[in-house]
Amino acid sequence: MTRKNPYAGADARTRAAKARGYPARSVFKLEEIDRRLSLLRPGQRVLDLGAAPGSWSLYASQRVGPTGRVLAVDLQEIRQTFPDTVRVLQGDALDLTNEALAELAPYDVVLSDMAPNTSGNKVRDQARSAELFRRALAVAEALGRPGSSFVGKLFMSDEFQDVRAALARAYERVQVIRPEGTRAQSSELFLVGLRLRMRSAQ
Repeated sequence: MTRKNPYAGADARTRAAKARGYPARSVFKLEEIDRRLSLLRPGQRVLDLGAAPGSWSLYASQRVGPTGRVLAVDLQEIRQTFPDTVRVLQGDALDLTNEALAELAPYDVVLSDMAPNTSGNKVRDQARSAELFRRALAVAEALGRPGSSFVGKLFMSDEFQDVRAALARAYERVQVIRPEGTRAQSSELFLVGLRLRMRSAQ
């Protein structure tokens, strides 16, 4: 009897990710960003917002090593098996308090691959994407250590310039990256903030 290929119909990047033990092709986006900007290093503490199905958290855990820590947060259940250095928190990052997200704070890197469930209404989806990005940025500003980094997904829209400006106010350097692994029809890109500025005393 012919054995069915569990990856039949999957694209090449999905098959490559599975072959390396990652649940999704999205790992290659973070890998490219990390390779270009050297974000993740041994011993760091990382917060991963919108972590399901777990590729980014798994990759981050491997990069920060046994002395690092990762907090993976998602509304969905994450079934990926992680090393003991990864803590999983199930809940909505828009509703969870910073106190709940601060378990491993202050963070050296905050990641957000959060995206809305697309509705078919382009304008609504773009607005929701910008809302998710701003929430992730607020968390990164509150819980990141000075000099830390932030990576956030955004659907390209008229709000891009405002969102980029908000990122530039918080971080010394801003990079905009559309990874090679992004599907051709996708409007997503990633905004990266490097070196979080010191918060002024109130």
